[in-house]
Amino acid sequence: MDLSGKCCSSCCNNKNGVFGKAKLFFGVLLFAIGVVFSLVPPLEFGIFFVSYMLLGGDVLILTYKNILNIKKDKILEIFDEHFLMSIATIGAFIIGEYPEGVAVMLFYKIGEILQEKALENSKKSISSLLDLKTEFANLQRGGEIVKTHAENVKIGDIIVIKAGEKIPLDGVVISGKSFLDTSAISGESVPKSAKEGSEIFSGCVNQSGTLYVRVTCEFQNSTISKIARFVKEASLKKSKTEHFIRKFAKIYTPIVVLGAIMVAFLPPIFIENAQLGEWLYKALIFLVISCPCALVVSIPLSFFAGLGGASKRGILIKGGNYLEALSCVDTIAFDKTGTLTKGDFSVSKIKPSNDFNKNELLFFAAHAESFSPHPIALSIIKEYKNNIKNEIKEHEELLGVGVKAKVSGKLVLVGNEKLMELNSIAYEKSDAFGSIAHVAVDNIYAGYIVISDQIKEESRKVIEDLKSVGVKNTAILTGDDEQVAKEIAKELNIDKVFSRLLPLEKVEKLELLSKNVAKGKKLIFVGDGINDAPSLAKADVGIAVGTLDITTQSADVVLTDNNLRKIISAIKIAKKTSIVAKQNIAFALGVKTLLMIFGVVGISGMWEAVFADVGVTILAVLNATRVIKA
Repeated sequence: MDLSGKCCSSCCNNKNGVFGKAKLFFGVLLFAIGVVFSLVPPLEFGIFFVSYMLLGGDVLILTYKNILNIKKDKILEIFDEHFLMSIATIGAFIIGEYPEGVAVMLFYKIGEILQEKALENSKKSISSLLDLKTEFANLQRGGEIVKTHAENVKIGDIIVIKAGEKIPLDGVVISGKSFLDTSAISGESVPKSAKEGSEIFSGCVNQSGTLYVRVTCEFQNSTISKIARFVKEASLKKSKTEHFIRKFAKIYTPIVVLGAIMVAFLPPIFIENAQLGEWLYKALIFLVISCPCALVVSIPLSFFAGLGGASKRGILIKGGNYLEALSCVDTIAFDKTGTLTKGDFSVSKIKPSNDFNKNELLFFAAHAESFSPHPIALSIIKEYKNNIKNEIKEHEELLGVGVKAKVSGKLVLVGNEKLMELNSIAYEKSDAFGSIAHVAVDNIYAGYIVISDQIKEESRKVIEDLKSVGVKNTAILTGDDEQVAKEIAKELNIDKVFSRLLPLEKVEKLELLSKNVAKGKKLIFVGDGINDAPSLAKADVGIAVGTLDITTQSADVVLTDNNLRKIISAIKIAKKTSIVAKQNIAFALGVKTLLMIFGVVGISGMWEAVFADVGVTILAVLNATRVIKA
């Protein structure tokens, strides 16, 4: 079974159908008859042979097809678990050990059913996410409500969401009140209120009142569609451990086949009185024990369960490779605004220069910022409290430093200290706590506005807990003022501070931090805005907080809300996944090696071999499914 949930053999295709169940039932019945009753040799062989073909015929067919289709440059690919099962059981029939041959196939079949059941359990949380994609919407047209496919709904259309319905598209509530079940998106069980002006997301469930919603994005770009794509793509990106196991199995299996040949034929040649039949039987035991099913099934399943367990908690991880990287984090760097802080700004101080008064300073700042979606800009506009006049021309966002605009015919600059320095404008420094927006009008300094932000309640605890999960170094990378950044770092006990950074300068600082990361360890960057995209892409693991916009394309992990505590959960899940994978590798190889030795020296027989193959696989799979509850 691979990570996508597909069975290793075609025998899975009909296993749960009527035909598959009938084959299993009659195969077991005939096997029981053969074991319980003493039958004459021809009848005994016939009963066990029919049972064997019912239970293991699909495995034999698959092995035969693999041999027929093998290419010269990929000869080693025939040596898989099906090949080992086939030659071991056929050999058992050749030497007259019919019950053992059938038993191997029977328990393999039972193990396979249990493996698929375990995989289905680990996929439930992901399947529930994908099921939340609602393909139909109640579209309001004139005075009528028409049920239509969600793909036909356009941005700006009004849809009606009744109590108990899933939300098909992202939008803004224009009428109605309700509570929403957002657990599929955020992992939080507490319902969220929705009222006029509230932004709501597809995939959530409307629990009470009727909502009228203006659609803000198309179906294929809706929140739940993005999550569905994210989760589906995650299964394609395998961890180093998974790649190692696949490569290991391709080398391991031919070696054990060669070992079995040596066990069968060397002792009769070199040991006096050694019987070929006895050593052939031991070789068959050796083959059954050596099957790598426990490894090739349970290791991918461990990572799949980890991805499923994380998504259930509102943590979307793009693949097993990033899940594995999260388990060995050494250093974590944070953006400040909206990540460690709430991003809920308010103006706390207005300090004009001698050439301007407060009203003039606020007028120019608010008009210049009127096209910017940045929280600082919105807080300045809110403080202005008047209507923005249509006097703005040539507005331009200056990434990482501020904005430039023509307001009432005057060139206005609003931004940080770096913007003033880039334009050779003498400015007044301030030690006020908060983000400082300096304003210049026609290259004359007009003063500054202090905008204060609040630290998120959970930030302090998260930084403390990061130390407990093995993170040694923490840092802030921000475009904000140095004094503000240092105050935040001191408050949260963060090790290093890098301030007044442009987006690409954040990348340079990440490279600097990466040089001090211990060998084999990883560097994480956590951010929430579009300007964090380069840093999210540069880090070993980029974590985007509470966003499904363009930042998601650069991030490796997405937290579907702003709860930083989920970083701790993600690391814990990753560590448990890694531990379980290593446990399964050690357990499977240890038990198999021991029983292979016992088989060669005659201590263990075919029944012990069956346990070593199927039993170890089942135990490893059950261990792997623990990850989803991490």
